[in-house]
Amino acid sequence: MAKISITLTKSLIGRKKTHIATVNALGLRKIGKKVEKEDSPQIRGMIEKVKYLLNIELV
Repeated sequence: MAKISITLTKSLIGRKKTHIATVNALGLRKIGKKVEKEDSPQIRGMIEKVKYLLNIELV
């Protein structure tokens, strides 16, 4: 399966609680933090919800 590299690029201060929870569930806590996740419909849905806060790259 393909992997996706996800980087948090914007602050979570002042965001909706559901968006903060989604970013935390992806494993991102600080700006500039990068994680690699398996490409799945669940991860894609989470990314779509908070894509304005993230930078996404295919690995």
